[in-house]
Amino acid sequence: MRVIGGQAKGRSLRVPRGRGVRPTADRVRETLFNWLQGEVEGSVALDLFAGSGALGIEALSRGADHATFVESARGAQAALRENLALFGEDPRIRVVSASAWRFLEGPAERPFDLVFLDPPFGHGWAARAAAVLEEGGWLAQEARIFLEVGGDEDPPAVPAGWRDDRRGSCGESAFHLYRREG
Repeated sequence: MRVIGGQAKGRSLRVPRGRGVRPTADRVRETLFNWLQGEVEGSVALDLFAGSGALGIEALSRGADHATFVESARGAQAALRENLALFGEDPRIRVVSASAWRFLEGPAERPFDLVFLDPPFGHGWAARAAAVLEEGGWLAQEARIFLEVGGDEDPPAVPAGWRDDRRGSCGESAFHLYRREG
């Protein structure tokens, strides 16, 4: 797995091992960031359920001003920290070693422009996270939210005011790009 574009283009990323580990495919990331062209530079990103951090790293590589990575699994945290080392000591990066739910219990420190939601499939967590993000003040007025679910799952319920701008599928996953209309 590699960074697709930007300053870190071509750099290899470590993928955490284990059952249920399913990093977002290169083709999906390439499609997503083509869709987001012109919206990443200067943005504030949240990679919830970060895993390897590939989505947030791609945003940083393409000029995001800041990225917060939230991950609770120790193996994934180790891979994430190794992958983030390619940026050195970078004040644009924050790693939160906690579950997404614990992180979202706290107050929203800032609204995020870009949110990457790629939770474990089959638990209904995508819809739950979308609701908590909306209700908790975590989203900028016109935030872009990428959501990936299992290809055999129905699209998750999302808050009113989230417009499904784009969608696609790849392998065993389906993905959506929403625009929050504040």
